[in-house]
Amino acid sequence: MIRRLALILVAAAGVGIVTGAAYAADKTHEGKVVSVATGKLTMTDNDGKNEHSHAIADSTKITLDGKEAKLADLKAGDKIKVTQDDAGKVTAVAATRSK
Repeated sequence: MIRRLALILVAAAGVGIVTGAAYAADKTHEGKVVSVATGKLTMTDNDGKNEHSHAIADSTKITLDGKEAKLADLKAGDKIKVTQDDAGKVTAVAATRSK
């Protein structure tokens, strides 16, 4: 009986650790640039729906076609992938431009 209880507790702890690690991971979503302003990125999803904005800090890593860029370098229509930490802060924006 004690062995079963111990096994159940170990299994429950394992599930909790795995679940916690999944929630702590960075989250990403993709879409298109609508507009940029100082410290603000407005985007939609890939279908041009669900328009929303993100605060962009000076420390946010921004790339355009794989090269370091500034928020002001992004243009409407650029495809983007936004990465947020578990607190919702944008940590990276990776953009690609159709040529």
